[in-house]
Parts: sequence; structure tokens; C-alpha cells
Amino acid sequence: MLVLPKRDVLTVRVAKGQPLLCVLYLLLFHFFLFMFLWAYYQTIFGSHPGVPGEFYLSSDEVQRIESEDRSGEQQEILKEISRDKALPVYTRTYGGGIRYCHICKIIKPDRCHHCSVCDRCILKMDHHCPWVNNCVGYGNYKFFVLFLMYALLFCLYVAITTLPYFVQFWQDMQDSDAARFHILFLFLASIMFAISVTILFCMHIRLSLVNQSTLESFRSPIFRHGPDKEGFSRGSASGNFHDIFGSRKSHWFLPMFTSAGDGVNWPMQARDQDSDRLLDDDRDEDLSPGEESPSRDTQQFKKSIQAGTKYDSTSNDVVVPIEPNTGDRVQLVLEPGHIAGTT
Repeated sequence: MLVLPKRDVLTVRVAKGQPLLCVLYLLLFHFFLFMFLWAYYQTIFGSHPGVPGEFYLSSDEVQRIESEDRSGEQQEILKEISRDKALPVYTRTYGGGIRYCHICKIIKPDRCHHCSVCDRCILKMDHHCPWVNNCVGYGNYKFFVLFLMYALLFCLYVAITTLPYFVQFWQDMQDSDAARFHILFLFLASIMFAISVTILFCMHIRLSLVNQSTLESFRSPIFRHGPDKEGFSRGSASGNFHDIFGSRKSHWFLPMFTSAGDGVNWPMQARDQDSDRLLDDDRDEDLSPGEESPSRDTQQFKKSIQAGTKYDSTSNDVVVPIEPNTGDRVQLVLEPGHIAGTT
């Protein structure tokens, strides 16, 4: 016959007096545990969409690039390839060049980065998480956020349900035995994990509402007009939230893939607002398809520059007619170091 300690007999009596509460505890415990494990599984084993084939360079294109020793010539080849394939790439390197992965041999799509641990390029890479032994990116970012949320809820649930026994443990320390130590450990462990997960969860909720990845929060993406942390934002918190969790509210809190887009094309607040773009040739203009095409006024201004620009090598002046019929002109004075670049 099993003889229970006095304190355990009291606990059993209390439980028998509240059977509905016990059933509720069991249901909630297994619900949070199931959702936590589901989101955790999806984060670990969820597949990452591969980089589309048009971003990969052929063997001939790779040979052309690797045969050039000068980075400037390599960039010209990458620009030519990007233009010919009409690739939607708007972000640049710190030097203003096309982002290229020498390991995967691809022109990197926007927000794509190479993970040295996974040894592949990840679309909208957020970070590599050792706790799930996988990269967090476009394919599983929603799962990762839900994993944090259900981990937090599970820890809080355990802490709340063990709190009465934790208080009782300290009130009756003189009568406590070693069998009660697991209550102390369980409560403190759940509280510590809840605090650490809360910080991480709040950080990723903030990033989701502004449409940033962890990498972009530390290092702003570079556009042709310069660094811009809000370059990929939809302009509202709800729009950025829908980008990750989708538009169907019934699927927001389920570890099912509902993220918008394809991981390659992204909405942008502004695209290539450089004023010096007016002086680019038509090839560079073709690098920016779609919404990035210049306005009619910009095209007219560019045509006037190409048609009537005059350069005087003796005075380092450039005379640009603004309105050919009116005679209005703008005079640009060039530094001596730039003369060679204009010829």
C-alpha cells in the first residue's frame, strides 16, 4: 500500500474538491505544449524557398567575371547581366555595386544573404539560430515568432499554476521535505525562461511591425540613394504585420506558411532617389525596372542634358540648357580631378 506524505494528501484532497479546475489545467497545459512543439518543429524543419533560377549565373557568365581582375569590370558585367535578365535588385553593396555571392554564384536578391553555417543563400535572412539549428528567414520567420510566443505562454502558464505551491513551500519551510524541491525549481526555471524569451519576442514583434530583419536592424540596407532602415516598410504597422502573417486572421496564430510575396520582390518606401541618376546612361536606367522608372519630367530633363550639354576643357565648365527655347542655362563647375571622367 502506497502511503503519501501529509502534504501530498492535502494536495490530493484539494484537487478532488476542484475537478473542473484540474481538467482545465490539463487542457491548457497540453494545448500550449502542442502549439509550442508544432511551431518549434516548423521552425526547425520548415523548408526555405530556394533562390529563383534566374539569379544564378551560367558557367560562361561566371567565367567572364572570374577572368576579370578589376572589380570595376566585374561590376559592369554584373550590371549587364542584371539588365539583360531584368532582375528586381535594388539594394547595393557599401561601394554601390551589385550584390554578388562568390560561393553560390548568384546575384543576390534584395534582403538575401549567405549563411556560412548552412552554406547557402537564404531569402530575407534574419539570423542563424543555434537553438533551432537552422536559419531564420523568409520561409520560417513566422514560425519562429510563433515559437517564441508559445514558448512564452507555456512558461508563464507553468509559473502561474505552480505559484500557489511555491508560496506554500516558503510558508511551511520547517515542514518541507526534499520531495518539494521540484516545485521551487520548476517555478524559478519557468520565470527565468519567460524573462529571456519575453525580451527576444518583443524585439521580433517590433521588427515585424517595421518590416526589418535582425541583420537590417544592425546594418541598414544600401540603396542607390544611400542607407535606409525603413526602405522595405509598407508605411504602416498593419501592412508590415500582414507581410509576415498574411491577410487571413484565422491563420495568424497557426504555424502554417501564410507570408506574403515570394521572398524576392519587396515593397519599398523609395527607390533610387539619387539626383545623379539623371546623368546615368540608358543602361543603368534599365537596371531599375517597374516602379523605379523615372517620371516624364525627369526624362525630359535628361534629354535636354544629353542634347545640349557643352563642356569647355579650358575653364572646367559644363553649360547645360534647361529650356532650349528660352535660353535658360545652368553652369556646373567641375573639379580638376573629375575632368578625365567626363571625356
